Amino acid sequence: MKKAVLIDVGFITAMLISAQILTSSVSRAESATANATVTVAEACTMTATIDSAHSTIVNPGQYVDEIGQTTLKVVCNDAEGYAIYAVGNANNEYGNNKLLASLGGTLNPTYDIATGTATSGNTSNWAMKVNAVSGAYTPTIQNSFGSYHEVPNAYMKVAEYASNTDTSTGSSITSTYAAFVKPDQPAGNYNGKVKYTMVHPVSANSVAPQTTGAGQICYYPNGQNVEGTMGCQTVSASDTSITLLASNFSREGYGFAGWSKTYDYSDGTGFFGPQEDITFTAGEYTGDNSGLSLYAHWIKSAGNLQSFSCPNNTTMSIGSVTALTDQRDNETYAVAKLADGNCWMIENLRLESTNVDNSTGLLAEGYGTSSTYGNFSGLAVAESTNFSDTTAANSLYYSGTQEGTATINIGTLDGPGYRMPRYNNTNTSARATNNPTTNNSAMYSYGNYYNWHAAIADLIYNDTLNQSTTGTSLCPNSWHLPTGGTITTTVNVTGDPTTWREFYNLGYTIMGSVANDSVAQADAYYDNNTTNANNDTATKAFRKYPNNFIYSGNYNNSSVVNQGKYGLYWSSTSYSYNLADYLYVSNSNVYPGTRYYNKSYARSIRCLRSS
Repeated sequence: MKKAVLIDVGFITAMLISAQILTSSVSRAESATANATVTVAEACTMTATIDSAHSTIVNPGQYVDEIGQTTLKVVCNDAEGYAIYAVGNANNEYGNNKLLASLGGTLNPTYDIATGTATSGNTSNWAMKVNAVSGAYTPTIQNSFGSYHEVPNAYMKVAEYASNTDTSTGSSITSTYAAFVKPDQPAGNYNGKVKYTMVHPVSANSVAPQTTGAGQICYYPNGQNVEGTMGCQTVSASDTSITLLASNFSREGYGFAGWSKTYDYSDGTGFFGPQEDITFTAGEYTGDNSGLSLYAHWIKSAGNLQSFSCPNNTTMSIGSVTALTDQRDNETYAVAKLADGNCWMIENLRLESTNVDNSTGLLAEGYGTSSTYGNFSGLAVAESTNFSDTTAANSLYYSGTQEGTATINIGTLDGPGYRMPRYNNTNTSARATNNPTTNNSAMYSYGNYYNWHAAIADLIYNDTLNQSTTGTSLCPNSWHLPTGGTITTTVNVTGDPTTWREFYNLGYTIMGSVANDSVAQADAYYDNNTTNANNDTATKAFRKYPNNFIYSGNYNNSSVVNQGKYGLYWSSTSYSYNLADYLYVSNSNVYPGTRYYNKSYARSIRCLRSS
């Protein structure tokens, strides 16, 4: 993920201002040997030190050099280096590169001081330069900033280092400021800021805010090499809530964790799920230039799903989010440790095809090495048309030298079997011009749909799995489908795990229910047929960040239905020979793995890693 570290440095005549520092989050980089994988923390941080006060008194007609110093220290071991950008940020307004005039305690824009490099004349101005470097890994100062330069009104690169440093020594650059005040400039306080941003790798573009017009909520890709486009939602003056749009964006090597209210993620509390309900004051987004801009929240892959340890991973606390890559097809998913203490993929599975050799046991949950079931050749290549019968093209394939070839038939008992890839070749092309403005449009977030036999990677199309839970699935090795089914004993989180269902457990803990409540009381949190008022809270909680269970709908009888209306997710638990349990989420109720439906219809998949 492109990381940004932001530092606001103020410059005020006759007044002191401290620096605001926002640190970067930690990502991971992976290195590998022939028979082992080692995960190394990729740490990139920038801190600021004010070596002298950023203030001075400038007499009329006077030029003052080196007004304060800001030392920016960078520690970064990204193999592709980093870059530092600067932009004016007066009054916390991006691109405002003036010194704002405060005369008698009142702002007076008539006397604002613009940027410039003059040392005399009839125009007051101020400037910045990067004039010193230090440390073992000294960055290169951009030529234009080696001497005094106008404070930019859009991000400009001031320094870069083209390769990795280390995680302790780092290097530093120092910025200073200068000002010239013309003879008739009124006395008073003039204040402004320069915001410094570090991004890595060095090739990454700097981030920037977007302006959204009144009466709209608009969605922005927020990064390099992002595929897909999105439109805007309309907000009326009387609206006080709205369901956000699922994402139509994708980015190779990054997981999509939801939407952010800030382009640089500087507001750590401003994250929303892809279809979270947000509330606001009537008219808040309908005044002049007051629309809401939302930015894709990307997280760079921290390694592989198959080798990730969770929930025992000490770096993951409840609510923390990372991103991991499926070795089978190199798709990256955002992953969070949710309220139940388990790590869940918070994106829907998109597996379509893979040629990964399973000799190391990486193919799917419950399947070992090639000596057991053979190498995994994967799903059929992504289709441009829907499946219409149960031919080999509708199957999953395993092949091995010891057992020959085994085909996982995803056909049905009572009709054709469908594995309709929502994110297939045709849909990928359409996403470039789709510009969805509603939640019933084709969306990247919705992932692929699988019937139950495909979801559990049913080698023999087993129609006798009644009232039982499978130990196999399409989830990556060491991950699995959640268990479902009705709980028939007293709910007890710490009790016998055989009486506990993972979908139910998650829902129960998301709602903050207390262990040992009766089943009837717990059901009341979800069932809209009861008088319990918490059902609306339950469905909103499931869709909130970082839970992110979206209304991806399902695939029935040759068409996708219920997108933007229901979220339907398979469990690994069979109810009968033709029915299986699943999670159901609507805008009014939630059934946490306690409903069952025909195994022949295709639904979404979420995988989890538990102890």
